[in-house]
Amino acid sequence: MNIGLILEPMCPKEQTDVDVFAEPLVFLAGPTAIGKTELALGLAERYNGEIIGVDSMQIYKYMDIGTAKPTIAERARVAHHLVDYVRPDAPYSAATFVADCRAAICDIRQRGRVPFLVGGTGLYFSALQEGIFSMPEVGQRVKDSLKQELAAEGGRQRLYQELKACDPVSAARIHVNDSYRILRALEIYRTTGQTWSDFIAGHAEARRQAGKDGGKILKIGLTRNREELYRRINKRVEIMIEQGLLAEVQNLLSMGFGPELKPMQSLGYRHMLHYLNQSWSWSKALDLLARDTRRYAKRQFTWFKADKEIHWLHPGGWDEIMFKVGEFLQG
Repeated sequence: MNIGLILEPMCPKEQTDVDVFAEPLVFLAGPTAIGKTELALGLAERYNGEIIGVDSMQIYKYMDIGTAKPTIAERARVAHHLVDYVRPDAPYSAATFVADCRAAICDIRQRGRVPFLVGGTGLYFSALQEGIFSMPEVGQRVKDSLKQELAAEGGRQRLYQELKACDPVSAARIHVNDSYRILRALEIYRTTGQTWSDFIAGHAEARRQAGKDGGKILKIGLTRNREELYRRINKRVEIMIEQGLLAEVQNLLSMGFGPELKPMQSLGYRHMLHYLNQSWSWSKALDLLARDTRRYAKRQFTWFKADKEIHWLHPGGWDEIMFKVGEFLQG
């Protein structure tokens, strides 16, 4: 059984350039801790499928606990792709994901199976369906000015407040600590007077008018009431700690993956780093990890709610979800 993941596309490049939406694709999206993994396994087993991860953190090797990566046993049940195959210090972008994902879709279909795209990274879903588009060139003066403002005391908070004022749609999707995306959004706005979200919306509209957003796609979004989801998030944090999240971070550091790396600044990992460098107590690190995970889930919902093609269903509605997927694949 294939429990490893695609490192080299098994399809020639000319085949991965074809319309990957010409045959059925199932998107299963939703925020962290909503219950995607078990449902995806059941769907893939029922409908002769394989799972493609759509998660910007589960791609990384050695980062298993903090990313809630599918276990070896779960990957033995159903073949997974684009999970656990990139070093934490390797550059990786949405464009790289699109190329890797198209190759994985091609590979799965060549073996007569159905691709199930499963994850919570809305940008990756959008990039696959809508394509990667070029953004405006930003002058060095604008970049330098923003970096200086960021470096000043309280700079990140001030820049984030500026982003909320000029581009609330992007601000709702970007964490206050995500300096890279805050700077990128403000670079675009200060250079062009247009927001990042406007560029994204304009690109999507242009593709619709060009007739390029069709295809056979079923989009299922998983949802729960807030209290239920927050209980699951709190429980997940407890489980991660019990499984050894702190030791995982210490191991990454011992392997030479420094705290400045982008993956090391993600949920869970930056919280353990703050504890290790003694800037936070243990109880504060855990409290903020649970809080920040809840906030992240809220931002994920904000992103996915903008997609009107998503069918929102409770993960416990197994029969309804099975029926909808079966009807789609048979149609």
